[in-house]
Amino acid sequence: MSTSIADERRLLSNDEYAPVARSHYPALAELDRDGLLELARWLRDQRGAVRRQVEQHRRAHRGKGEPRAGATEAAADRGLAGKKQVFARALKRVNSRLDQVIATQKRASMRAGHETALARLKAAKRHHPSTGRHGRKGAVAIENQKGASVIDGATIGSVSQAGRNAQARKDNR
Repeated sequence: MSTSIADERRLLSNDEYAPVARSHYPALAELDRDGLLELARWLRDQRGAVRRQVEQHRRAHRGKGEPRAGATEAAADRGLAGKKQVFARALKRVNSRLDQVIATQKRASMRAGHETALARLKAAKRHHPSTGRHGRKGAVAIENQKGASVIDGATIGSVSQAGRNAQARKDNR
């Protein structure tokens, strides 16, 4: 379930909301790669800090950790969990945009490499050796010195027939 911008504004302070607002389009599309990396780092740090607070509240509620002021209130847990989700969603948007920017840069660099390789290929001198003073008809066939081994048609199958005849004589004894 998505959170509206009004809900994000309600959950976050003004200092926290300003970077999160930059994670929405069209402001996100205007950021360059360095700006996206910086915003992703900040969002990751904020999400981690809120995540640790949520974990501490849950431990205190179970009786495992030291309770802090207001740590056992369920409303505070819901607010912190919502804040964590806001940072997580903003980070997801920024990471997605960062992946798009990186993919675009990779495509541009690969295209530039392909274009330079094609230019080198087109600029290279082609190697076509001359045929000499006289044009030839091509390769000359060399005849096989051994000759073709031709088996007489009458001898084909004579070995197997001889085996059958020998077996028949043996069976008639």
